[in-house]
Amino acid sequence: MSWFPVRRETRRPVRRLAATVVLLLAAASAQAVAVAKDPQRSPGTDGLVSARGVATPAMAALSAYDRAVLADRPVGFWHDARGADLVGGRHAARVGRPGTARMPNGETAARFDGSREYLEVADHNRWSPATTGILTIEAWARPSTLRFTSGQADDCYVHWLGKGISGQQEWTLRMYSDVTPCETPQRPNRTSVYAFNLNGGLGTGAYFQGGLNGVPVMRPGQWVHVAGVINANNKGGNFPNGYIRMYRNGRLINTRDLSSTAAITLGNGTAPVRIGTRDLASFFQGAIGKVALYDYEVPASRLLTHYNAM
Repeated sequence: MSWFPVRRETRRPVRRLAATVVLLLAAASAQAVAVAKDPQRSPGTDGLVSARGVATPAMAALSAYDRAVLADRPVGFWHDARGADLVGGRHAARVGRPGTARMPNGETAARFDGSREYLEVADHNRWSPATTGILTIEAWARPSTLRFTSGQADDCYVHWLGKGISGQQEWTLRMYSDVTPCETPQRPNRTSVYAFNLNGGLGTGAYFQGGLNGVPVMRPGQWVHVAGVINANNKGGNFPNGYIRMYRNGRLINTRDLSSTAAITLGNGTAPVRIGTRDLASFFQGAIGKVALYDYEVPASRLLTHYNAM
């Protein structure tokens, strides 16, 4: 019997196997694209992170820092100089011409010149502490100067990240200059997180300040990891109205009652989230990276893990 028919028959399964491999590779590629768009989806729906925050194999392509953040289920994570969101694809719009800086791990962050450059993310319920009663705000900042020239209150401070416009104030991160003649008492070298009523006015803040509580003085060109928590749900003891707290480089520095300065009732406003400014009244000069928001209070141990992952 001729061997040719046998040869043709053995080739068909090989061709079918090759076709199957191509299809599998195509599916894997599609999964990787879907993962980049929505990393909180479960592995069964092509996600990087399951609903319980369990890492999937696709996360191996990300940095150790990004994997640590995504494991804690942020509702938004703008992880690079472009303002690309790794969670839901709600990417930031670039206003002006923000540049690029390098973070300690070599990844990119947005660099601002202090003159109307910023990133803007459209309003969403997820960015509001009123949605769940809690918001954790996390970012890295590297000021180029501590003498702000586009600041507020006679250049005493700038709002470098926040959600708030006139009549729609919610929260902000604020950085003070190294001299603050507008303040009594002065607040030099202070970084704060503030919560506001929607109509604005006085807010309640927590802070860290160079020279106090064992905190070193901030220097231009130095990266610092900042995390602020607004929690209106956890009431009792020393915090009958809930609290606001501030971390520096993974260490809890300051906690205050949410209504210690002004009675705060959280509201869900319509302002966008802006990186490099809050309400266009002041503009940060320096670099900001790895901005993440969470609709719950991230444990102190996890914030320290994030810091150490950089």
